[in-house]
Amino acid sequence: MPESHRMEFYRRRYAALRPGWMPATARFERHVAAALRPSSRVLDLGCGRGGIVERLGPQGGAGEQMTRWFGVDPDLLSLQEHRARNLGRACAGSERLPFASETFDIVITSWVLEHLPRPAATFSEIARVMQSGGSLFFLTPNAAHPLPGLSAAIASLHKLQQQVVSRFYGRGSADTFPVAYRANTIEAISRLGARAGLQPVEITWVDDPSYFAWNRITFILAVVAELLLPSTRRVHLVGHLQKR
Repeated sequence: MPESHRMEFYRRRYAALRPGWMPATARFERHVAAALRPSSRVLDLGCGRGGIVERLGPQGGAGEQMTRWFGVDPDLLSLQEHRARNLGRACAGSERLPFASETFDIVITSWVLEHLPRPAATFSEIARVMQSGGSLFFLTPNAAHPLPGLSAAIASLHKLQQQVVSRFYGRGSADTFPVAYRANTIEAISRLGARAGLQPVEITWVDDPSYFAWNRITFILAVVAELLLPSTRRVHLVGHLQKR
């Protein structure tokens, strides 16, 4: 079974056990969708090859929103292969964004904060390119959960990290990047945001046993682990910060 199908299969099973549960990706997308307006200018920071912009942006949106999305990523190949062909894009790192100050109403970043070696510089740049009252929406692993802890332990051995991610999550080595986990707790994100002039609106921990569910037995064990772990150690963080 392909990796994406496996995770979706076990997410459906978990949702059946916990009515009302929603995976972090769906929560993230719902927050972003609710904030969009016809005049919104949105920056997808670390856009990769696709993602949320495919559903809400140039190929999934309507009206003026189709011309107001922009993607930034340091990996040129990802930008060249991006599936939303109408997306404006630039190859750049998050510490020095190629935009004028106060350009965007919304900045979104998914699966990016965990890779930042100098997150304070990134948060400062996000605040600079964001208009007053603008929003940052993020989705990232929670460093207090055992899985990111294990990932951090092997991060210094990048080839080993690539092999593990490829073996268990079906991701190619070209899409496996080193992790730092320096902006991956509510406390760290709130502190970094405050220094940049971004105040928390909402940050939520989200459980998801599908990351450990490689078969029925590991799924059961993962569900039990989720029940035993305190809420502050759930695997994902979904949040919204706003510029003062």
